[in-house]
Amino acid sequence: MLFNDRRDAGKQLASQLGGYKDRKDVIVLGLARGGMVTAAEVSSALGVPLNVVVVRKIGAPGNEELALGAIAEHGEGVFNDQLIGILGVSPDYLKREVERQRKILKERLSLYRGRSPAPDLNGKTVILVDDGIATGSSMRVAIHSVREAKAKKIVMAVPVAAPDSLRKIGKEVDEVVCLSSPVFFEAVGAFYRIFDQTSDDEVIRLLSG
Repeated sequence: MLFNDRRDAGKQLASQLGGYKDRKDVIVLGLARGGMVTAAEVSSALGVPLNVVVVRKIGAPGNEELALGAIAEHGEGVFNDQLIGILGVSPDYLKREVERQRKILKERLSLYRGRSPAPDLNGKTVILVDDGIATGSSMRVAIHSVREAKAKKIVMAVPVAAPDSLRKIGKEVDEVVCLSSPVFFEAVGAFYRIFDQTSDDEVIRLLSG
């Protein structure tokens, strides 16, 4: 299955989510940044509010690209305890890095939302949207964050996902909507004709829309 762009993917996702249309207890959350474009189409088609999830990676000492875990707005985050043990990462390092990334996280959320308050997810049905899932690490953190915020129900909605990741992460949510999960999965971008970078300005525009 090949999508034209993230908007096209969002429109097709929305067609599978009609049961949530115009419901007062539903909110769509997009994973920044690319997932926000797809999420905005879902939000618009369903007539429900849109907001954003920001995930920050906790990098290993001397190698920021090696993720020890990640954090989002709510909760303590998700960590790879096995990797932390193998690398002998100290609790002090983890604490400092989490605090540093939490500060950046707050800055990103402030940039995106402006003066708008964080959405109240307590008792809500949350539709979590991304443009696709490869390893699924960011989505897992987003799910944990939404659970910590006391959402009543979590629906994970993605256009395309790696089968193994979809199987594992699907167990952590209440409902999964995925349009395609091909056996041969290399990268999310391979399933889009246009897969350009989403800017901060675009995220801000979508949220103010």
